[in-house]
Amino acid sequence: MQPIRVNPDRFLADLHTLRAFGASGVGKGVCRPAYSDADIASRDWLAERMREAGLEVQIDPMGSVFGLAPGRSILLGSHSDSQPEGGWLDGALGVIAALEVARAAKEAGGPAVSVVSFQDEEGRFGVTTGSAVWGGALAEAKAAQQPDRDGITLDDARAAMGARLGDWVDPQRFIGFLEMHIEQGPVLDGTKEAVGVVEAIVGIRDMVIRFDGQQNHAGTTPMHLRQDAFQALSRFNQRLNDRFVDIVTPQTVWTIGHVALHPNAHSIVPGSVKFSMQWRDASVERLAEMEQVIRATAQEVADEMSLEVGFGDLLGIEPVDMDPDLHTALARAAETQFPGNWRKMPSGALHDASNVARLMPAAMLFVPSIKGISHDFAEDTCEADLVGGLKVLAEAVQSLG
Repeated sequence: MQPIRVNPDRFLADLHTLRAFGASGVGKGVCRPAYSDADIASRDWLAERMREAGLEVQIDPMGSVFGLAPGRSILLGSHSDSQPEGGWLDGALGVIAALEVARAAKEAGGPAVSVVSFQDEEGRFGVTTGSAVWGGALAEAKAAQQPDRDGITLDDARAAMGARLGDWVDPQRFIGFLEMHIEQGPVLDGTKEAVGVVEAIVGIRDMVIRFDGQQNHAGTTPMHLRQDAFQALSRFNQRLNDRFVDIVTPQTVWTIGHVALHPNAHSIVPGSVKFSMQWRDASVERLAEMEQVIRATAQEVADEMSLEVGFGDLLGIEPVDMDPDLHTALARAAETQFPGNWRKMPSGALHDASNVARLMPAAMLFVPSIKGISHDFAEDTCEADLVGGLKVLAEAVQSLG
């Protein structure tokens, strides 16, 4: 078995080709939501590239695309769907890096490397949906009925994949999982360090909350008599921020990211508002305490303003520590490639590795994000950093073989 020698030009060419599927026309932006035409076309292209690399293609019932090496292998990959306004590297980097390492490993005579692009990591229908179902964190039947924000269910959307969908891949054929990803934060870019070896991935909780008041005329309804749903949201947000001060750590984050106001008109007091509430932390206990505060605060605001409040299903994934052996392999590879110029770090973003860790040992590698920007058309990473991360990944795979 020869040393694994990746081909940076081949790697970057494929990464740019994948970007063309759903290219936004704004910088390097991409719009490739799960099960969209662009997403399905990109999966067809990925499947063909996997076949060219000598891998057997299998697409599971969720639409995740696997390129399988014969026998037992290490699994590499990420996801290739995007946010509604996403960048060209989020997920895609890990998929194409996996493909390049698989090709280079085969050219070197081993070790055996398989590749995966999970479906709906970005959560059009939930939270890391494709890997959550495969990993056993979410029942397929429940996932199938989850709607997107337009009310389309996953089951209806995935019908567009037609006969491409096949059987589940047996996780027992893999010895472990490595996921390379952009950091999606400012740490590595700020320190000018080459890579980050992830120690743990935070847990996440996500649910939809609804306030229902009374729609009314904006000119004739006195302020003290209004049951204004938007004012309820405003009061809830301010009060929640104040109450979290004594609970959270500097690493804890929470976000109201999607708001649907009804009837959303200039001259009407809003009668209802539905909004997303998401929070992340590395502590299960803290996540649960935050949930109690969220529910109590929403109910308190509703009672004060004579509104009704409703809570949707609580979705989420537990915090996950990375496998020590795989973490060590990545750390040693980082030191070999970039002596003294890398760090161990947590992941504040959720990743497919969280779900895959339920099935097998898993670990992650980060490369810098310019200005820490992600989930935006402006997302980018210097190509030299992309190639540097690829070499660390290949070095780690070599040591595990």
